[in-house]
Amino acid sequence: MNWIKVISIFSALLLSVPVLYILVEGFAIRSPQAFSSSFLEGVELSLLSSITAAVIDVIVFTPLAYYLSRGRDPVVDTLADVPASIPHPIVGVALVFLDASYSPVGRFLQTLGINFFDTFQGLVAALVIVSAPIYVRGMRSYFDALPRSYENYAMSLGAGPLRTFAYVVLPESLRGVVLSALTSMSRALSEFGSIAIIAYYVLGQPFNGVSPASIQIYNYYGYYGPQVAISASAVMILAGLVLLVVIKILGLRLR
Repeated sequence: MNWIKVISIFSALLLSVPVLYILVEGFAIRSPQAFSSSFLEGVELSLLSSITAAVIDVIVFTPLAYYLSRGRDPVVDTLADVPASIPHPIVGVALVFLDASYSPVGRFLQTLGINFFDTFQGLVAALVIVSAPIYVRGMRSYFDALPRSYENYAMSLGAGPLRTFAYVVLPESLRGVVLSALTSMSRALSEFGSIAIIAYYVLGQPFNGVSPASIQIYNYYGYYGPQVAISASAVMILAGLVLLVVIKILGLRLR
């Protein structure tokens, strides 16, 4: 076990040391662009859109996770994993196509006043697609671990599957919902590929002309070089670490 512990610590350091180095070096450099109002607005945009995507994940995909846990449907299971198995720029391309006026779906969305391209709606839509598989996997594992005695008892009294899910399963699943939602939020916060296509800028108030933080870091690297990008990355890493600490604390408290 001692050797396993040594190997495990070494493996963890391989993952964390480069990121921690950027965190320390970035705040040591303190590039002005990384602390400018435009970049901080991008961080705010990324946080708000990630929170919104996580809330949508909870509302829309919790029943799916429960169905996959209890139903064992291989077709639906495969469909739920599709966004996680393709390059994420494809998600952005798909949303652009669906939003186009020559697409029947796009024309229908336009009649509803919904526009994905360079809007907050499109940004959230992309983040939901890429983060939902993470949420579904987490909640499915949680539902798998739940004892089924209460469910069986409720059904034996005549409660249907939907009523059992709403009144028996969900109240017992608060910890899983919160932790899975925060994990999906952290995944949304780190997204780049899909939003670089569908929401390079967000037009419309209150984020008119603001790019998400990951897009701005990419631009800083191209325009100013690695030093500015490292400082901006350090700010985003700090936001991600705060979220990680929140997840760990909530996990301990809800346990």
